[in-house]
Amino acid sequence: MPTPSSMKALYVDSPNSPFRLAEIPTPKPGPGQVLVRIAASGVNPLDTKIRAGGAAHARHPFPAVLGIDLAGTVEEIGDGVSDFRVGDEVYGMTGGVGGNQGSLAEYAAVDARLLALRPHNVSMREAAALPLATITAWEGLVDRAHVQAGQKVLVLGGAGGVGHVAVQIARAFGADVYAVDGGAKADYIRSIGATPIDYRDRTVEEYVAAYTRGQGFDLVYDTIGGANLDAAFQAVRRFGHVVSALGWGTHALAPLSFKAASYSGVFTLLPLLTGEGREHHGEIMREATKLIEAGKLLPRLDPHRFTLADVDKAHALIENRQVQGKVVVEIA
Repeated sequence: MPTPSSMKALYVDSPNSPFRLAEIPTPKPGPGQVLVRIAASGVNPLDTKIRAGGAAHARHPFPAVLGIDLAGTVEEIGDGVSDFRVGDEVYGMTGGVGGNQGSLAEYAAVDARLLALRPHNVSMREAAALPLATITAWEGLVDRAHVQAGQKVLVLGGAGGVGHVAVQIARAFGADVYAVDGGAKADYIRSIGATPIDYRDRTVEEYVAAYTRGQGFDLVYDTIGGANLDAAFQAVRRFGHVVSALGWGTHALAPLSFKAASYSGVFTLLPLLTGEGREHHGEIMREATKLIEAGKLLPRLDPHRFTLADVDKAHALIENRQVQGKVVVEIA
């Protein structure tokens, strides 16, 4: 069936404005791109911040089509693309920042280097929930900190979007994983192979003493930022490594320095903003596919179902902190 000449896309015209459904020309894939018929669009907290005009680092000008993650089917192939064929089912972190069209649309022309084949054992909805969280977790644990079997790894925000993926990746590499979050999430944390720590019940000093004999964790991944990054500096062991995906705020580095520990920041958007390193995002997604198909990585989905008609409700769910997993909008 030929690709239609027009498609539906959801626009935000200005900060905090309502979503507007528009009929626009279907894009054509340029050199190095493929046209994807989008089945599902993952919604991340960053999407809500971009919509509110509060994410200057994402550099996504209005009017904007949001949506960073997608899963869908390749419909057309641009010049120079040899890794994909028409009909391939793919997923990746492909737009919604830096002026790149997002995934709240029926089609998107995307850089093929950002994509990987969808794992055969998850749905389009599940696949769309994974890219940003997986890339962020992988860059911190594997690329920066070189996570290894037998290490004690602490994930702050371990049941969150990035956190629950980080826990599973660290476990897949053979680490002994501990996850700090609310007590209500303890059963889920146990189900993905980590030891839960309720931040309301134990101070940093108490859980460092309980689980590391006071030595500290080999690797600490902070997925929340703010005071949690300071907690990470307290929790890491001598010569250990702290990684953060949200290094906002002002932090004293002395607790880290006195342990001769190191710090790495993760800025997952860079390849989309600059074009540099896009091949590596595709590589990470291919590694994720291996883990998913081996049963070592699965997303936790929020039970609510959304379409293009009620994306505002999906955003409200995230803004009101009522999510119980990753939020996904079904497009087709």
